[in-house]
Amino acid sequence: MDKTKKIIAVLAFIVFLSIAGFSFYKWIRFETIDAGSIFFSFLALTYFFNWLNWGHHEGGGEKDELGRHIETQSAKIGYYVLMILAGLILFISEGTGNFNNIDNYPLVIVVGLTFLTVPITEFIYSMKYK
Repeated sequence: MDKTKKIIAVLAFIVFLSIAGFSFYKWIRFETIDAGSIFFSFLALTYFFNWLNWGHHEGGGEKDELGRHIETQSAKIGYYVLMILAGLILFISEGTGNFNNIDNYPLVIVVGLTFLTVPITEFIYSMKYK
């Protein structure tokens, strides 16, 4: 990674730390959580990791065989990690492991949709080749 790309990666990390630090400060000082700050801190962290891995903020790298393999494998692993995290967030936020005691129906729907995303996507994509 050349010097310019390193500087941009450091700047992206500083932006992440600034946004996350401000969010943490507001949480400690004023006992408020700002969804916008949380969202934009994740966005800045995404830019940082894309710069580290691919050398630009959009991700995706060069489209050689190794780049495509990395994208395919990381997408598959990322899907399952996201599925597990969504389920954990559901049960932790509701404070129960019993489905009958869960009242956050939108989050239940999101967790259910995580199970459907890949099979539906594979079905639609396979129609292209049939």
